[in-house]
Amino acid sequence: GGVPPATDLVLGATAGCLACFLTNPLEVVKTRLQLQGELQPPGSYPRPYRGVLRAAVAVCRADGLRGLQKGLAAGLLYQGLMNGVRFYCYSHAEDAGWTGYPGGTVAAGAVAGAVGAIVGSPAYLVKTHLQAQTVSAMAVGHQHNHESISGAFKSIYQQHGVVGLWRGVTGAVPRVAVGSAVQLATFASAKDWVCERQWFRKGSWAAVLAGGMVSGVAVAVTMTPFDVISTRLYNQPVDADGTGKLYRGFLDCILQISSKEGLLGLYKGIGAVYLRLGPHTVLSLFFWDKLRNM
Repeated sequence: GGVPPATDLVLGATAGCLACFLTNPLEVVKTRLQLQGELQPPGSYPRPYRGVLRAAVAVCRADGLRGLQKGLAAGLLYQGLMNGVRFYCYSHAEDAGWTGYPGGTVAAGAVAGAVGAIVGSPAYLVKTHLQAQTVSAMAVGHQHNHESISGAFKSIYQQHGVVGLWRGVTGAVPRVAVGSAVQLATFASAKDWVCERQWFRKGSWAAVLAGGMVSGVAVAVTMTPFDVISTRLYNQPVDADGTGKLYRGFLDCILQISSKEGLLGLYKGIGAVYLRLGPHTVLSLFFWDKLRNM
């Protein structure tokens, strides 16, 4: 309270970047798991990545320890843009009193998340490309082979123009809108819930972390299908005119994954999604709260 929305933009961006730096390895693992066996029936393809821990070890073996921080610069840019705009919009909604109405928190969180997703979409596109890149023996999904973050932006712009930088945004908007709405709506209540059961002392770091992990269950279950779709749409190869070679759009992606990989294909990487969501929720909101107080 008492913090202008413009200040919240800066604080939200800073908080998102701090959280991203600590959770990016799980983002790399999640991306590889979600692209593994793309549009192939279960059991019909090799699985270089098996589970979160073994996948992390596989990434290290293929790309070295630094491989766990692949796409970090693009991830920081995305988190700065997306969270800055998200917290800015949410702060405006708070000041206007919209969050005080029934369902206001969910609606404000969803709208703020959608706007943030649109602004940060080019950075998420490049992040996904870079995190998917690896040696051929461990490659999953299409390999774009960018040399750097600046080279990736330049290459995409030269081939497909400004519109090409927003390719995949149709998957990002529902992903972030759903995740943001559920996160902001459940985090506070989950934190209070663990305290009411006297598992942790109210206001303690452990209570905040536990609340984030409980909230993370709801967010992971609701957001993972959108997350898988978003990763696939962003990473797919495209024709010269920018048309996707694998998916025509959001709905086509859902139908193809469901029919060829089964419904569980929409939940690939859910373990990494969950393990990232709890800490990321706690860290981003913790840093945001502390920065606000300062």
